[in-house]
Amino acid sequence: MLDLDKLLTFLHDKGVAPESASLHDLEEFCGALFDLGISTRSQARILSGVRSFYRFLELDGYIDNDPSELIDSPTQDKHLPEVLSLKEVDMLEASIDLSKWEGQRNKAIIEVLFSCGLRVSELVNLTLSHLYLDEQYVRVVGKGSKERLVPISEKAIQELRNWFIDRNMMTNIKKGEEDYVFLNRRGAHLTRTMILIMIKQQAIEAGIKKTISPHTLRHSFATALLEGGADLRVIQALLGHEKIATTEIYTHIDMSTLRQEIQLHHPRSNRK
Repeated sequence: MLDLDKLLTFLHDKGVAPESASLHDLEEFCGALFDLGISTRSQARILSGVRSFYRFLELDGYIDNDPSELIDSPTQDKHLPEVLSLKEVDMLEASIDLSKWEGQRNKAIIEVLFSCGLRVSELVNLTLSHLYLDEQYVRVVGKGSKERLVPISEKAIQELRNWFIDRNMMTNIKKGEEDYVFLNRRGAHLTRTMILIMIKQQAIEAGIKKTISPHTLRHSFATALLEGGADLRVIQALLGHEKIATTEIYTHIDMSTLRQEIQLHHPRSNRK
């Protein structure tokens, strides 16, 4: 109701009754929201309430035509997540205390996320029966139970095998949890929250100032491939995206990389 009050106040100040408002009045209202510095997300929410209000007026016979039908919703800002460089991933792994029981497990988790680009939900549900380490790939069950094959790096394989040394010594694995790759001390598979907390804490210990999460490692995987010259369709398949548009949003090349490419290859570059 507070959102609708913004419209009613705006119309009152103009001397326009709500049921007499035109499309032009509503467009001016949208402009006023923008001028006030209201975020696009909040603008979209407010306009959703305005549309509901005018649909109600039309359905109840207060107005003959709904002036809000032709209002364009504001374009939502797409905020790219943080991305880690290979050096920062190495810093993250190097900060892990391998003398602790969970140390090698956590190192394997970080390396698998970065090397395979898995969603955290895919990682916590990864099973031993879906690992084909000799063939260097894993079978991943993604959204909608769709399966895909993802290559796995030699480093990730080595970190997993190091973790399996500790895992094979566990005597308290719970019934039904035997096939999960990553387990906690109590013998149960990890949750997404556990991995989120672990990675955030590890970033602090590594001295990484960026706000990161398991998703950051997935995005770093995609970005590294893109900057290395991989085709966007290949990245789409590896990430398990149904639409290429999702991959285009998910990946980016930072401006410093673009600038370097221009300086190296453009005939008007000073370096030429």
